[in-house]
Amino acid sequence: MVRLCRERSTSTFYAAKFVKMRQHWGSRLGLERAQVEQEVTILRQLHHPNIMRLHDLFTSRAEVVLVLELISGGELFDFIAEKEMLSEEEAIEFLGQILCGVEYLHARLIAHFDLKPENIMLQEKDVPKPWIKIIDFGLAQQLEDGITFKSLCGTPQYIAPEVINYEPLSPATDMWSIGVITYILLSGLSPFQGETDAETLSNVVAGTYEFEEHCFSQTSEMAKDFIRQLLVKEPEHRMTASECLVHPWIKPVSRKQALSRSRSSINMRNFRKFNARRKWKLSYNTVSACNRLCRMQLLCDLRKEDEELVSPQEPPDPTQHGLGRGEKGFGGMAGHSQAGADCPQLSPSL
Repeated sequence: MVRLCRERSTSTFYAAKFVKMRQHWGSRLGLERAQVEQEVTILRQLHHPNIMRLHDLFTSRAEVVLVLELISGGELFDFIAEKEMLSEEEAIEFLGQILCGVEYLHARLIAHFDLKPENIMLQEKDVPKPWIKIIDFGLAQQLEDGITFKSLCGTPQYIAPEVINYEPLSPATDMWSIGVITYILLSGLSPFQGETDAETLSNVVAGTYEFEEHCFSQTSEMAKDFIRQLLVKEPEHRMTASECLVHPWIKPVSRKQALSRSRSSINMRNFRKFNARRKWKLSYNTVSACNRLCRMQLLCDLRKEDEELVSPQEPPDPTQHGLGRGEKGFGGMAGHSQAGADCPQLSPSL
């Protein structure tokens, strides 16, 4: 849950992210404290204009509150979908900022491991040149030389083959994700999207994709070359963020290259369709998650009621057992929602 908050001493607005902690081992509700502490440790190291900044932190036994830089411009993909047209040159202005942020992370041996459209935001929307912000470092890792890190993390459309194969991960894993994002941005198609997550993962492992003519007819050859050098199965053969920033598509070295990208454009019709499907799927997943949480809470309440019904202090009434349990279950759900809205005690400065 995220709420708007204001620092009283400066009248500056921030976003307060409330994270529930897991209360006991085996619980499926809340996050492990160590996981949140890792995210905080990483955020405290980061000071870059294209990366979300952590301002303050408040903790209690039940939850942690991250006071974050307020980012009000919405998602980059939503902003682009509202445009009538967009040239490659304009798209590169956004992609260049993403690469600058990723280059900063990788220089510090920090990998994001969840780069996707939902985590690329705009600081503000209604300005001549919007500023990109990379957010959500929940899966980010501080890598160490000589220490292997493996994890089945990320979102199927955007994860690299080494994630699925449970092989060592590296900053190159992020570069695959940038290749996928660039492919989608230019064409409105996802290179590995299948009918199901299992099919998508299979396509990623195979690593085969095409530049379909009807979607890439307005795309420059330099843009295709940029993507080819990122969607490479072998991590060591992918371009780094620093190499991407000096690729001719991003930084043309001749007038001909500059003209090529200014005359090429992204496929806006397909892009709007892709973004609409993406938003629908996000909404569907959110509703499904809420329904699962409600069912889990109801089961917990029913279990507690069963324990009360067999308590020696209050002998069960067989005639009221079923009705009483149902009423108590739904009452417990309402109580849980109300408790979730309570805030931990914050300092007087907020």
